[in-house]
Amino acid sequence: MTTINYLWTPPPVQTLPVLGTEQHVPINRLFFVGRNYHAHATEMGKPVDKRTERPFYFTKSAQTLTLSGATVPYPSETSNYHFEMELVVAIGKAGFRISADQAHEVIYGYACGLDMTRRDLQLLARDKGRPWDLGKDVENSAVASPILPMPGKIIEQGAIELSVNGTVKQRSNIDKLIWNIREIIADLSLFYHLQPGDLIYTGTPEGVGAVVPGDKISGSVDGVGEIELTVGQPA
Repeated sequence: MTTINYLWTPPPVQTLPVLGTEQHVPINRLFFVGRNYHAHATEMGKPVDKRTERPFYFTKSAQTLTLSGATVPYPSETSNYHFEMELVVAIGKAGFRISADQAHEVIYGYACGLDMTRRDLQLLARDKGRPWDLGKDVENSAVASPILPMPGKIIEQGAIELSVNGTVKQRSNIDKLIWNIREIIADLSLFYHLQPGDLIYTGTPEGVGAVVPGDKISGSVDGVGEIELTVGQPA
């Protein structure tokens, strides 16, 4: 077997622990569904009509993945750093052009997630018709809890909630997703060959808002788990 002589050390494989085991899931890609709760779409000034639209997505580098419980520095070049609480689907089997009624077959489990966002840069890019990368693909911004194994299971309802410094900011239910988990997997798999280790952040409910250094974020999804994050001082 040929040994590759790297010019410098490759980045480490990103992983998430599996609840109740000593195993870790190696993470492949991070997909995010945009505006997937009606009330959040409205608060962002972009209502969604499911009859005429389909889901849209953005991605983040796997190197942005951060485990729940961390303290992350307030990012550079923003003055409006937002939280977004989400249910995360962990893919466990390869699949392409998956029908909605077979979507459960590729699911390994679920996690709680935070899509941390430079909102000022995201909105500036959106209004100019530019990519969202500087607003979304932010270092340490894809936060996730350990994965709860639920092979083949579809979550259709359950309370989702987020608090900042003990004050509730977001509260909704998974049954309010515009495109449910089956529909998301079916649609996303038309564009990508889904692979084990892919994570899908399914969207955030209304109530998103800004945080400042020193703030403590906590969130939960019923039946899945909890998530925590502390916003540190700028690096």
